[in-house]
Amino acid sequence: PVGDIDGNTRWDEALKNIDCVVHLAARVHVMNESASNPLEAFRRVNCDGSGKLARDAATAGVKRLIYLSTIKVNGELTGGEPFTEQVNSAPSDPYGVSKWEAENLLRQISSETGMEVVIIRPPLVYGPGVKGNFLTLLNAVSKGVPLPFALVNNRRSLVALANLVDMIRECVTNPMAANETFLVSDGEDLSTAELIRNIAEAMGKSPRLLPLPPQWLIAGASIAGKKALASRLLGSLQVDSGKAGRVLGWQPPQRVAQGIARVVDWYEKRG
Repeated sequence: PVGDIDGNTRWDEALKNIDCVVHLAARVHVMNESASNPLEAFRRVNCDGSGKLARDAATAGVKRLIYLSTIKVNGELTGGEPFTEQVNSAPSDPYGVSKWEAENLLRQISSETGMEVVIIRPPLVYGPGVKGNFLTLLNAVSKGVPLPFALVNNRRSLVALANLVDMIRECVTNPMAANETFLVSDGEDLSTAELIRNIAEAMGKSPRLLPLPPQWLIAGASIAGKKALASRLLGSLQVDSGKAGRVLGWQPPQRVAQGIARVVDWYEKRG
């Protein structure tokens, strides 16, 4: 173990005789923020820490670094067009800003040192061990809680953990990935209502979806101070992951139904 990750972390021992580094560590999902300056707290780990790792890796002779970024670099919501790698970045929270700054720093280090850097931006990742809003949905569907999303016609891109791991593996081994940025998804976008129906089907249950107008939900969430949560459940965030297919020949090996079945199996076996 290297201890806390920041601009002073010592990576030299961990990097001996390593050809490729896959960097997933980050400050993320801070639900009850205690830092007086959240952006600086995120920068310290996600930007400064990543930069130190990259420089130490280049010094150690590492040939390629795979950096797991986030779709939040592109933004929080899409209108009629999905995000692509060419869309101007518009991060809107401290986490997204810190990951965007880290991407730029890693590209600079790659240019200076010759070490290849590959950046992957996933949307919501789901699979065994999932937390956050996805786990909340699993709990609600399992308990038969009525959910007011029957009229929600948004589109959300997701990526199953198995598909993300397969994409990372492709970026480790494929020479064509060098110094590229890729968006990744399952390739099947779902509305919140469709996601709930898929979860219910995997659980062998009937989904309990109520037809409330989305405007009511937005108003209620705003009053309750849950506007950000409502945005994620009601808004659209679509990802065009076609570049991975064109450049790498990569396609997600697992369908959404399979991914949801796996996460439901984990959920029901965890006790």
